[in-house]
Amino acid sequence: MLLELKSAGVTFGGTLFAGPRKRALAPLSLSVGGVPHILAVVGESGSGKTTLTRLLLGLLRPSTGAVTWNGDDVWRLPKPKFAEYRRAVQAVFQDPFGAYNPVYRVDRMLILPALRFGLAGSEEAARPLAEAALAAVGLRPAETLGRFPHQLSGGQRQRLMVARAMMLKPSVLIADEPVSMVDASLRATILETLYRLRQDGGMSLVYVTHDLATAYQIADSIMVMRNGEVVEQGETVSVIRTPAHSYTRDLVAALPPPDPTIDWGLESTT
Repeated sequence: MLLELKSAGVTFGGTLFAGPRKRALAPLSLSVGGVPHILAVVGESGSGKTTLTRLLLGLLRPSTGAVTWNGDDVWRLPKPKFAEYRRAVQAVFQDPFGAYNPVYRVDRMLILPALRFGLAGSEEAARPLAEAALAAVGLRPAETLGRFPHQLSGGQRQRLMVARAMMLKPSVLIADEPVSMVDASLRATILETLYRLRQDGGMSLVYVTHDLATAYQIADSIMVMRNGEVVEQGETVSVIRTPAHSYTRDLVAALPPPDPTIDWGLESTT
């Protein structure tokens, strides 16, 4: 199964009340899926990363070009194929606090997708699937199911989103800044889970981040974006160790050195 952008670009505005046209994403071509692969998309805020993810998820129609699923335009898919696309391309969003409806228990987030996509015929049949998905991301079903979102920590909520996506066995997972709002110990846990999905589950991952360090740890290839354009792309090790573009070099230079004996240039407070 293959998800592709074909010279897809996005512009906003250009109407009487929306103001002048502004390019959010320059036309680009990209293939995700097929051979399991982790692509990191990195760049500062406003670089076009989120616009790219919305295109891949079918939440935004391209102004130019097309988004295709197995060769068919996503925006022209008949309902059965669109449902297949929706199941096969899943997302984990940045904010583990805003992704839940506070009125419902977290069970609903796992059981409804199982019913909607035909993985189970009843809530009773869906519950073992939900429990298995939770265990796969290091959550104890007995301590998670039956609770409201506010009763879980940020890290638990983030892993719950990963569990929901895993349960549907997607071909492609779009992870938009999935570890930016959790502490360092949970970052390692969540990143390990995502990496294992690629290794064991045969799933491709688009890992959207501003953090070159975590991209270096898990990604096979990397795409560097700035002002809505791709400025550099290639194998992760090659791009980070020998960056060709000045912007990529600036990003790499901004990484703090791992050696604690190296002075970061901070003034002494004593």
